[in-house]
Amino acid sequence: MAYTADYSNFEFGDAFRGAFEGKRVLITGSGKDGGIGQSLALAAAANGAAVVGVHFHSSYRDGFDLVTAIRAKGVKAFALQADVTSMSDLWASRSYVIEQMEGKGPDIIVCNSGLTEGGYRFGRALPKIDGESRAERRARVRQSFISDLNESRMVLDTKIVGFVSMTHMWAGEAIYHEQPLQMIYISSMQAIEPGIAVPGYVVANWAVLRLPEVLRVNLGRSANLVNASCLMLPFIRTSMTQDYAENPKVFGRWQPRMLETHEAARSVTQLLMQPSEELDLGNFKLNVGGTKEDIELAWSRVRLEVEEDKLNWGP
Repeated sequence: MAYTADYSNFEFGDAFRGAFEGKRVLITGSGKDGGIGQSLALAAAANGAAVVGVHFHSSYRDGFDLVTAIRAKGVKAFALQADVTSMSDLWASRSYVIEQMEGKGPDIIVCNSGLTEGGYRFGRALPKIDGESRAERRARVRQSFISDLNESRMVLDTKIVGFVSMTHMWAGEAIYHEQPLQMIYISSMQAIEPGIAVPGYVVANWAVLRLPEVLRVNLGRSANLVNASCLMLPFIRTSMTQDYAENPKVFGRWQPRMLETHEAARSVTQLLMQPSEELDLGNFKLNVGGTKEDIELAWSRVRLEVEEDKLNWGP
């Protein structure tokens, strides 16, 4: 069974139930065991959600096991397999989601993606290998170039195309049926504090930060029906980051240790207890302070401001 989470870690108590209680929640990228998406699905289920949609693309075994675990706790849950970058695949999932949510669309959609790059130095050539011919080096550099860009493209497609597609489809549903919707986009602190070796991940997460404002402008008078905000999360221990969990060079300048998924989910749940209109259009960063033994978590609101300087570079 590909499910290792401790459900009790996600039962945050009555004080936290206001975030999800009685709501229909859909979370993309929530199938992978030990991932951020899974933790948010468990947080919703363990804190009063009426129904939880567990979306995945390839992690179907983990996803079905998560649905089984949630149902075992008496909470309605369903699995949804779809490629969010495929328009036909995504559109085909629409009626199924509404059916599983008893004829209504989601109240909350969390757009999450568990993808990142394996790591490569953007814009830097591969080091030479002693005894390697020029022809072999060219072949190795070309293959590395193709592989690296394919990784970046997958991250960009999923994080940008996928998030835009989910927003376009479900915001349209919400407005047509006059049903309020809250969109939550999972970004990363690396969007504003770039780390090395993950260029596609950094660029994609920066682009995500503009989605709430883009949505508001396009909705016009209907903007009051759809609230949207971005969450910039710190380093969290998942299957992708496990190998770096004890390496302070990777994350040491940002936080004393990696967060566990239930710690991050608790903080997200706490933030979502705020009225949706107060979160609307906000970019919220989860800050990690304190020590390894005594972690301190606090949210801050990040404002993206553009400054324009006049230039006297005329002819």
